[in-house]
Amino acid sequence: MNSTSKTIVIVGGVAGGASSAARARRHSESARIVIIEKGKDVSFANCGLPYHIGGEIADRADLLIQTPQSLAKLLRLEVRTETEATRIDRDQQQLEVKDLRTGECTLIAYDQLILAPGAAPLRPPLPGINDPRILTLRTLGDMDRIKSQLRPGIRVLIIGAGFIGLEMAEQLIHQQAAVTLVEMQKQVLPQVDAEIASHVCPVLLAHHVKLVLGDGIASFSSEGENLRCHLASGATHDADLVILSIGVRPENQLAKDAGLALGARGHIHVNTYHQTSDPTIYAVGDACESIDPILGGPAAIPLGGHANRQGRTAADHIFLGEKALPYPGSIGTAIVRVFAMSLGITGHSESRLKQHGIPYRSVVVNGSSHASYYPGAETITMKLLWHAESERILGAQAVGNDGVDKRLDVMATAIKGKLTIDDIAHLELSYAPPFGNAKDIINIAGFAAGNIRDGMLKPINTLAEAGSQIIDVRPTAVSAKQPIPHAKNIPLAELRDRLGEIDATRPVFTICQMGKTSYFAARILALNGFDAHSILAGAHHQQSILPWWKPTNWKNSSPLLRRLIWSMCARRKNSMMSASRDLSTCRSINLTWRRYGKSLATIANHAWSYAKAAAAPTAPWISCKRSVPPTFMS
Repeated sequence: MNSTSKTIVIVGGVAGGASSAARARRHSESARIVIIEKGKDVSFANCGLPYHIGGEIADRADLLIQTPQSLAKLLRLEVRTETEATRIDRDQQQLEVKDLRTGECTLIAYDQLILAPGAAPLRPPLPGINDPRILTLRTLGDMDRIKSQLRPGIRVLIIGAGFIGLEMAEQLIHQQAAVTLVEMQKQVLPQVDAEIASHVCPVLLAHHVKLVLGDGIASFSSEGENLRCHLASGATHDADLVILSIGVRPENQLAKDAGLALGARGHIHVNTYHQTSDPTIYAVGDACESIDPILGGPAAIPLGGHANRQGRTAADHIFLGEKALPYPGSIGTAIVRVFAMSLGITGHSESRLKQHGIPYRSVVVNGSSHASYYPGAETITMKLLWHAESERILGAQAVGNDGVDKRLDVMATAIKGKLTIDDIAHLELSYAPPFGNAKDIINIAGFAAGNIRDGMLKPINTLAEAGSQIIDVRPTAVSAKQPIPHAKNIPLAELRDRLGEIDATRPVFTICQMGKTSYFAARILALNGFDAHSILAGAHHQQSILPWWKPTNWKNSSPLLRRLIWSMCARRKNSMMSASRDLSTCRSINLTWRRYGKSLATIANHAWSYAKAAAAPTAPWISCKRSVPPTFMS
């Protein structure tokens, strides 16, 4: 295509706009390329904003990827910052822009126009929402405003426990803020299924982040120097600063006014080359919708990697036409670090598959980040979802302290390659003791899925799903140290000789620490005529997902919870417990860390916090107004 006199105008910089401009320049030295940016900064690392607030990225300048001056020098781009695109004249192929410093309006003729305006943080029209202490995080200016207000002990309420909310909670704790995290859904990170997301709560609690789950924000009011946050349940929380992290909306007004086609949720509709309904206008990044390559249909996923690749696709199509590589769609691979723990997802969650009516199966397995005998191995919990008929991988989620990113990247590649459960069972992955396992957790997930298909495994994920006959097949010492309520301990090595102790007329549910031994036990039982089921996620996982309750006071709280706490405390000679069954006099559960270790102490302390919160919604640590997924155990 002849690019001698081509003029490409791009609305918006940062990820999509800047990448399309750079790619366009690689195609042509003679094209005029103009970037219109409403803000002061044209290209910055917006994903890094929380980490400068927390001090991990010490130098603000490190976030400035490019400046107007550097872009002009390196790529001969014409960059106009603090300039707003106000109107598109599609007939004349002109863009009207307004200089926000002078108010002057001008027209820029274009051959191709690329819209990359991004998405704006949601600010719902609630009473008191315009209080200057209620902030969002999108730009460097937003970051500066938040950072300027921080001081040790400042009370910060974060509304929304998604990826950004969790990142902000972590970074604000680094700055010695008193952080309360409020989430309308019954779990943190609603994008991920509850049995995986539940692992994050104990980590947040251990770092003194207060959690309010299953309750949304209703309004704000100013009470003296306090900013009072009123929740839908009627509970109130006072704060010095509020950060809204409840999602984004596409910046679509320019496209809407120009008559471009929009999707059901307001995103700009594009084809696989990111052309809009006007072939001379393209759209990339958070403002547009692409396709879902797993289920089909539209997908709008606001992530920087997608925007960068979409920008490349649009620029290639401008110069190469149909020879350009079309954008294949987005599967939503994302990860977040919460202190020492990492958690992520690729593809679809179980809740989304249910929403779409897709026939699927799932399994949760545990494995180690590298060879368990090599120092430093950490447990990874992975959830695998696959199509019940084609057996194609539909999604995966993982959580752990090490190696989560590697596994998610492999599973993202498997999804893109349309691999099946049998394919991942025999994936050849790098192995040496410091790096991986002879059978990686990805292989194990594939093995478990195949066993389910072949009828060799009847899995359940939680104790809540188990019947009354539970067999704990861990060694006796381990079972005594971490008892499982209502379970009978028969170590695996003794199981064949003690089959007579098990009621063959009732289903039996086996459990071990990590899931593998319980599978072996279930096979032994099944081959001996028992209706055997394996709790695959293991006792390691059950600590995060024991059944919830709807307490109004200690006496009405979960009998299972009460038995668990009291049995843990009573079983050991070195324990100290100062408590009463009467909530009015019960003040604390004190455990010696030497004997129990951090995990057990965390269980009891957080359980007690929940009991207190039941009677006082504003009590420390957690407020639980409704029945919510199990997230207090570590």
